[in-house]
Amino acid sequence: MRQAEAPRTGALGRGAITGLAVARAGIAELGHRVGLGAGDAPQRQARHEAEIGRILFQAMSQLRGTALKVSQILSMEAGFLPEGVRHELARACHQVTPLNRALVGRVFRQSFGQEPEALFDRFEPAAFAAASLGQVHRAELRGQGRLAVKVQYPGIAATIPADMRLLRGTLKALGHGVLSLPDAPVLDRLMDEIEATLQREVDYLQEAEQMQWFAEQATLPGVVCPRPLPSHCRREVLTQQHLDGLHLDDWLRGQPDAARRDALGQRLFDWFMQCAFGLGRLQADLHPGNFLFLHDGRLGVLDFGCTRTLSDHFRTALCASWSAQLLPPGPARSRRLLDSYRRLGLIAADLPQAYFDDTLWPALQAFLDWQSEPFRLADAEGRFDFGRKSAPVHPDRATHQLLMQHLAGMPPEMPAFERGWLGLMHLLSRIGARVDTRNPWVERSATGAAAPADLS
Repeated sequence: MRQAEAPRTGALGRGAITGLAVARAGIAELGHRVGLGAGDAPQRQARHEAEIGRILFQAMSQLRGTALKVSQILSMEAGFLPEGVRHELARACHQVTPLNRALVGRVFRQSFGQEPEALFDRFEPAAFAAASLGQVHRAELRGQGRLAVKVQYPGIAATIPADMRLLRGTLKALGHGVLSLPDAPVLDRLMDEIEATLQREVDYLQEAEQMQWFAEQATLPGVVCPRPLPSHCRREVLTQQHLDGLHLDDWLRGQPDAARRDALGQRLFDWFMQCAFGLGRLQADLHPGNFLFLHDGRLGVLDFGCTRTLSDHFRTALCASWSAQLLPPGPARSRRLLDSYRRLGLIAADLPQAYFDDTLWPALQAFLDWQSEPFRLADAEGRFDFGRKSAPVHPDRATHQLLMQHLAGMPPEMPAFERGWLGLMHLLSRIGARVDTRNPWVERSATGAAAPADLS
C-alpha cells in the first residue's frame, strides 16, 4: 500500500490546482450549455453534475491536507450541492493513505521529544485504522492496559487557513453559472463553520477534553465512550482506552438476530437524542468507522474530534419544526412550519405565508417526509422499522435552485446536526433495527403535535 508524505503547503502550487479546477469546470459548463437542446435532459444534467464533482474531487485529492476532509463534509451537506457533485465528493470518505514509519516517529519527537517505543511498553508501528486527518496504532502501557494511539498527519493544521481561502474562492467561482449555490453571505457562514470544525478536529487536546466530557456525561446504559490518557496526549497525538469490538460490517457478517439488532439500534438512537436535545452536545461524525459493537453487547463510540454544542434556541426551534411536520395537513401545520423556519433563520422573516404554502412547501415536502419518517411512520407502539427506511431525498436542479434562492441564512449548528442526523439514519438502516422513536423532545399525536417544551 502506498504511504503518504506530508501534504504540500506551497501557496502558489495549491492555488494553481484550484485555479485549474475552476477553468476545467467552466469549460465543462460551456460544453453542457452548447448541448442543451440535444434531448435526454435529465441524463445530460446528471452526467454534467458528476463531471463537475470529479473535477472538484481531483483538485482536493491533489491538495490533500484538509481538503479531502472538506470533501467529506460537503458531501454530507443535505441540499447544499447538486446530487451528482455530492456523490463524487463522497469518494473522499474512502481515500485513506497510511503514513510511513519515519513520519510517525517525527510526530512523536516533535510532540514528546522521544520515539513512541520509549513512551509505551509496546507500540505497533503499523496503523490498524486510518482516516482523513490521522491514523491509529495499538499500544500497551503498564497499569493502563491496551491503548489506542491516534497520530495526526504532519502539516495538516498548517493547510487549513490557506485551503479554506482557496475552496471559498473556488466555490464562489463555480457558483457563477456552474453550480446553484447559496448567496455569498450564506456560503461564507457555512465555510466559516466548516473551518471552525476543522480547527477543533486537528487539536487532539481539545478532542481529549470532549472525549472525557462524553465519557462522564453521556452515560446511557449500554453505551461506552473511552477515556483519554492525558499524560500521553498532545495536540497531534491522542492516547485513549482501547475498546475491543467489531465495526459494523464485521458485526453484520456474524448475522446478529433481530433482538440484538433492535437492542443496539435503540441504544444508538437514544444516545443520539439524549446528547443532541437533552445535553445539547453532539458527536456529529456518525459514520460506521466511529462505532464498535462490543462483545458484551454494549455500543462503543470512538471519535470525538467533530463535536458541536447546540444552543437552547436552535434545539427549541428545531424540535418545533419537527413536531410541526407531524401535524395533520392544514393551515396549523403550515403556520408552525414557517414560524419555526423563521426562528431558525432559514427563511426571510417577511416571506408571505401564501408563497410558502404554494411554492416552497411543495419543494420541501419530499425531504421533510424523509426526515420525519422515524416519527411519522412509527407503529402504534412507537416503533419504526429502519430496515424499511427510504433513501435520502435529493432535489432536482430546478428545486435546488429554488431552495438556494430562498435560503436566507443557516444556523451555525445546522451543518453539524444535519451530518449527524444523516449518519444516524444510515447506521440504523444498515443495522435494520426496529426502534421506539418516542422521546421527550419531538411530540406527536393523532390530532396534532403539541409544541415541545422551550429549552431556553
